[in-house]
Amino acid sequence: MQNEKDISVVIPIYNEQETIPELYQRLTASLSSMTNAYELIFVNDGSKDRSLEVLMDIAENDDKVFYINFSRNFGHQIALSAGLEFSKAKCTVLMDGDLQDPPELIPKLYDKYQEGYEVVYAKRQSRDGETWLKKTTAKIFYRSFKKMTPFDIPLDTGDFRLIDQKVVLALNKMTERSKFLRGQIAWLGFRQTFVLFDRESRKHGVTGYSYGKLLKLALDGVTSFSDKPLLIVSRMGFLISFFSFLVILYAIFSHFVLKHTITGWTSLIISSMFIGGIQLLSIGVIGEYISRINNNTRERPLFIIQDTNIKSEIKVE
Repeated sequence: MQNEKDISVVIPIYNEQETIPELYQRLTASLSSMTNAYELIFVNDGSKDRSLEVLMDIAENDDKVFYINFSRNFGHQIALSAGLEFSKAKCTVLMDGDLQDPPELIPKLYDKYQEGYEVVYAKRQSRDGETWLKKTTAKIFYRSFKKMTPFDIPLDTGDFRLIDQKVVLALNKMTERSKFLRGQIAWLGFRQTFVLFDRESRKHGVTGYSYGKLLKLALDGVTSFSDKPLLIVSRMGFLISFFSFLVILYAIFSHFVLKHTITGWTSLIISSMFIGGIQLLSIGVIGEYISRINNNTRERPLFIIQDTNIKSEIKVE
């Protein structure tokens, strides 16, 4: 892979065999209108269909196309991180491979980049083909996440963005295993701006992001950049302890002064269940942070590459 490139595009692929041909055509048309010094880095994240074969056929006929094939599915954020390891261009575009991120927007991102911005993200002004529940939960999460973090998190954005090579190098130095790239890029700072676009619905297949994976991504984001859940747990424990102390004082006063002993199986069970639930919630929150510490101390490779057509030293950590 040549080092002197104007722009790289990193695209994670998971079961997108029907989308790849159109994606490739639209990408090449969009990029060739800007420069001939570009490269496409497709990361096959353990696809179970013919996505890899389609990518290999395209790469065989186009020396600007590169593929990285994982040994199994490692996840969307890891796939993007792997592409960044090999991106050597002056700037890099991160985008999904399902055509919901339109390749035709890349020239607008690049124009903003040439104005001196080091991060240009695509901001969604509409989201077609997504359920009301997904839109609502995403809106609530990102606005809550913004309030939890000490740095500015852009709202209504995904991973679709253009970043300067200095941002790529900084991201490659961030070795945590629980990746949340949009949070990492925001944490880095640099000069940032946005371009508005309308996000289209999927043309083929179904999304690989289930609600379970979205929840995991949300947990990765919160636990990686905010300690407020721990503060909430500790304050909740203090409030419950204080409330319990008041109840004890009232029970003593009622028994010795009012001559009325508080009884009741229902109140006892409800109190026990409430406190037990709070304890389990607190242990769960603390466990999430401990789990991430454990993952970062194992020193396992972030991903395993089964094969690739990139003729350079393969970095897997």
